[in-house]
Amino acid sequence: MTATDTFNTVNEITNKGVERMSSLGELNLRIFERMATRQVDAMNLAVEHSVRLTKLATESKGVTEFFKAQAEAAKELSERVLSESKINMQLAGQARDDYRVWFEKNLADVSADLRKAVPAV
Repeated sequence: MTATDTFNTVNEITNKGVERMSSLGELNLRIFERMATRQVDAMNLAVEHSVRLTKLATESKGVTEFFKAQAEAAKELSERVLSESKINMQLAGQARDDYRVWFEKNLADVSADLRKAVPAV
C-alpha cells in the first residue's frame, strides 16, 4: 500500500466517521424533539389540572361539593398520567430500538471499512 493509498483510506474512514456522527446527532435531535413534546404535554396537563382545581374552589357551593369534585379531578388526572406514562414508555422503547439499529448498522459499517483498509495477515 502506497502513501497515497493510505492517505485516501484514512480520508475515507474519517469522512465516513463524520457522516456517522452526523447521523447520530440527527437521531438524538429527533428523539429529543419527541421527548420535549411529551414533556410540554405533561406540563399542559398539570396546568389544566391546576386551573380546574382553582375553578372548583371558586365555584363550589360547599366544602362537601368541593371535596367530591376534587377527588373526581384527582382520579381523572391519575388516569391521564397513567395513560401518558404508557405512551412515554413506548417512546422510550422506540428510542432504544432506534439507537440499537443505528449502533448495529454503524458497527457493521466500521467493521467492513476496517477489513477493507487493513490487509489480511
